[in-house]
Amino acid sequence: MNRPKIKTVPRYNKETKERLYLPAIFAGLKITAKHLFTNLSDINAVETLEYPEEQPTDITPRYRGLHRLTKREDGSVRCVACFMCATNCPAQCIHIVATERNDGIDEKMPAVFTIDTLECVFCGYCVEACPCDAIRMDTGIFSVTGKRREDFLLDRDRLLSHHNAFGEDTSDA
Repeated sequence: MNRPKIKTVPRYNKETKERLYLPAIFAGLKITAKHLFTNLSDINAVETLEYPEEQPTDITPRYRGLHRLTKREDGSVRCVACFMCATNCPAQCIHIVATERNDGIDEKMPAVFTIDTLECVFCGYCVEACPCDAIRMDTGIFSVTGKRREDFLLDRDRLLSHHNAFGEDTSDA
């Protein structure tokens, strides 16, 4: 019976202090203690934000906030229910049910458009995938609170009620 040859690789640095990683642990503790005592000695130098009374001021227009659906100039929903956003979503949190459109603008529109924000990872792939710029993440809403799971489900009407928080023109571009 042929046994495979096993190659044993010798370990170097076999000193006890290197095997226990004690120098690295103490170096980390030293940095932590330094920050702790610096913050305790001058507590007024620590920057705090009294949230939610104070809102952050450093949110840029590129920030991915809560989703919204855009409308055309005539007030109709811009979404054509192509399912590109739902297909591209890695969290699979977008649910769309299409219906036929009778106004002659497009072939179909969403009868149901729901985003589960508890499952959403706010990656922005849905915005990038949308061919007609129907979904955006520029509401400026960055915290969502609720007491029930249903409070975190954004339906079509709620998505249409969100506005752009950054004052940019949202008409047909």
